[in-house]
Amino acid sequence: MEPTQLHEKWFELINALEAILGKRPNDLNAVIFLIGIQELGFGVKEFSKEEKQDLMHIGTCKLLSYDNYYELSHLDEQGWPHYDLIKAVPKDDVKIQVRLLRRNALIYFEEQGVI
Repeated sequence: MEPTQLHEKWFELINALEAILGKRPNDLNAVIFLIGIQELGFGVKEFSKEEKQDLMHIGTCKLLSYDNYYELSHLDEQGWPHYDLIKAVPKDDVKIQVRLLRRNALIYFEEQGVI
């Protein structure tokens, strides 16, 4: 996806999420957090600081699973998903990582029927 097209689609996603949530996600981290909550499947509830970090990890792993960096391993006894690292994530510059995560977030929300 071309950078201009990615930028346009990203703001389409942000606008769609704002319409659903009633609040505009501030940044990529907020979108990753939402994906973590969705993947956990517990619905809206209060999460501890540690759980919020875990949700960010779940969201990131889910997005990187589209490029086969991670694979869902199992759900633990409490229903939390766990991922296995399949291959090392490139340590590219931050702009490339952000584009990768945004592109995969678009794929995720297209699959969810949001955009």
